[in-house]
Amino acid sequence: MANVIDITGLPPERVVFTPSPLAELGAALHALSEPGHHPGLHGWVTATNAALKTDLADRLCEADILWRSSRSDILLPARPGATLAEDLDELDKIDDERFVAAAFEITCSPRYTRPTPSPLVDAGERARIREMAAARGPRQAAFTDRMLTDPDGLRVWLRRLFEDCEEAFFGDIWRRVGIQLAADARHKTELLRRKGLAETLSATSRALWLEDAQDRSGSGSTRIVLDKLAQGRTTAFADPADPGVTFLPTSFGWPHLVFAHAQGWRPVLQYPVASPELPAPAALELVQQRLEALGHPMRMQLCRTLSRGPHSTGELAEAFGITSPEVSRHIATLKKAGLIQTRRRGRYVLHQLDLQVVARLGSDFLEGVLR
Repeated sequence: MANVIDITGLPPERVVFTPSPLAELGAALHALSEPGHHPGLHGWVTATNAALKTDLADRLCEADILWRSSRSDILLPARPGATLAEDLDELDKIDDERFVAAAFEITCSPRYTRPTPSPLVDAGERARIREMAAARGPRQAAFTDRMLTDPDGLRVWLRRLFEDCEEAFFGDIWRRVGIQLAADARHKTELLRRKGLAETLSATSRALWLEDAQDRSGSGSTRIVLDKLAQGRTTAFADPADPGVTFLPTSFGWPHLVFAHAQGWRPVLQYPVASPELPAPAALELVQQRLEALGHPMRMQLCRTLSRGPHSTGELAEAFGITSPEVSRHIATLKKAGLIQTRRRGRYVLHQLDLQVVARLGSDFLEGVLR
């Protein structure tokens, strides 16, 4: 199982390594909302959350559907600016229908890899988005309603939120890490020029490689392969007006390898520049018990989705194309092994992977499900 970007015929100069202030802010906000994904950042997360003013913390909670479980495509610009203001200016140029559709693009949706109408104009898509938001909580549902009913006002509100984040904590972060990320991007660009794409991908992540393939007719193709517990396929020519692939370094991202590849959008991949050490695994008998629960490939895929946030049985059934009873049986097996937590929120029963338990299984498994 992997994600694939077809780059056949793409000139090397169209593969771009560059930092993005907006993408780094998105990665930082994700770490703040899901600290269990980032054990190496616990000190920073605790200190930053404690210093947030109540109003800003509340607004971040309202909008966290954009970055908590999966990163919204609007947070991964294909052509980043040098400052957050420049990235936000480019975001402002997107029309409302495209903006709202991109805002709710999340990789756990089976609709992600095929064209879907904007929820602003399609009642079915609007209902799906509202149902997904309602399962996340009342604030997230209210935020979603505001975006669907008043996209212009919500976009102004969202830009102000990001600007307040820059003033409160992100400005200091960007001044510190922006230099490091720019240096990494320059290094990868020079490596690409001197050694080629295959070696550059290997230096970027061990989960990336270049693959040459032939179809049944004998025609050859060149593909970038991302080793993830998910499936996706796109082309570097997805946006005919701007063909290429953009790589965004992040200091907050590990262990995620975030891949945005919606229809009609240039593929964007955000990769971490560092990999901290994780705690040692638990006792062998406990590891064995839990690994047996993970012996089914569907349960591995469920773990990937559940690592990104709480999901209902219905959501999981839709995402993976299986019945709700099948999901329930897999969930019961994982729960018996102590790998997931379950809680009720109103009429929804939500399941989520216990990342502390997963961390004790070992860094390879944790990195695999979070990648």
